[in-house]
Amino acid sequence: MTNTIAILNTRAPFSHTNAKEALDVALITGTYEIPTSLYFSGDGVWQLINNQKPSELAVKDFLKTFAALEFYDIEEIYVDKPSLEQRGLAANFHIDNVTVLDELSFANSLKQHSIILSF
Repeated sequence: MTNTIAILNTRAPFSHTNAKEALDVALITGTYEIPTSLYFSGDGVWQLINNQKPSELAVKDFLKTFAALEFYDIEEIYVDKPSLEQRGLAANFHIDNVTVLDELSFANSLKQHSIILSF
């Protein structure tokens, strides 16, 4: 059985280093061709929203790195729909291939992985 990794993003992109670290881990697992999926819930959904301006916070815009995910064969990207709704956000993402799932589908998809890393 092949191990699969789910990376669960639960933090806003610029409030902690967690979001950047999660993305780094995803790129590393992709480099080693380990099947990896990304999940976004809670404040983690902010990582995918278009038109953010990190320069106004005087921080580096690591979100541009999401565009590289396809080169690492990371194509399974899921967002928790209730998290979007609770924050009044539309599914307007800065990357393609994002699947919005209801709460039950999100949980069921997540638990299909042998390893879950939460950031």
